[in-house]
Amino acid sequence: MRRWVSSEGHEVDPVVIEGRPLLRVRHLGYHIGYCASVAEVAAYVDLADLVEVVDLRHAARARGQG
Repeated sequence: MRRWVSSEGHEVDPVVIEGRPLLRVRHLGYHIGYCASVAEVAAYVDLADLVEVVDLRHAARARGQG
């Protein structure tokens, strides 16, 4: 599953609520809001500061290397 984090403690991850895809925004573990678009996420977090978290173990298994 994809997840993005910022250096200031924000986390953004995709969720589905009642069949609707949303982006959940948290800051330091506290729920901030659900966003329907990346533009809405930008109201909470500097998009340029977000980096995707990659699970290297999962990526290696997907390639058949582990």
